[in-house]
Amino acid sequence: MAIISRGFRGRPRDERHTLPPGQYETTDFPVLSAGPTPRVGREGWEFTVRTETGARHSWNWQQLMALESQRPTVDLHCVTKWSKFGTQWEGVPLDVLLEDVETTADFALVHSYGGYTTNLPLADLLDGQAWIAYRYDGEDLAPEHGGPARLLVPHLYLWKSAKWVRGIQLLLEDEPGFWESAGYHDYGDPWREQRYQGD
Repeated sequence: MAIISRGFRGRPRDERHTLPPGQYETTDFPVLSAGPTPRVGREGWEFTVRTETGARHSWNWQQLMALESQRPTVDLHCVTKWSKFGTQWEGVPLDVLLEDVETTADFALVHSYGGYTTNLPLADLLDGQAWIAYRYDGEDLAPEHGGPARLLVPHLYLWKSAKWVRGIQLLLEDEPGFWESAGYHDYGDPWREQRYQGD
């Protein structure tokens, strides 16, 4: 005997905004940080990509602003279980920054002003999946949210979107970052609830 009648499709879903398992929606943008908020002026800000061979590619603030930018609207999912739908950003796609970088690396270790680090597969920074974001909701990115610039990787838990970003180290082998060394998951897929090691 069928439990669900043939042809029943259930309630229609808004595919643009779906909560991953274990999450709740918020309209706030909570501020969570592992330490004090670094105060980085644009005049001294620099972003550097260092390859596995030691080759260095860097951009100061003026050079970053001269690059192609995009305005993604994305949903955010924090490992502390809140999700915020339809957030609006402006930033430079990682595809643009990595376009002329020669590498055979498969992994990236992201570094922030203040010493924070987080690891990701390099593939998760490419193909329109990640940005160096410097504006949020039409305004310059506030320091408490990672300003002047942060990494934005919205398909992973938000701790992977490192605030106060200053560089990416390209690696042949994965190396855990700050939270990953403390027991958080190496990848952090919200749809698979990869919060902690072993999830």
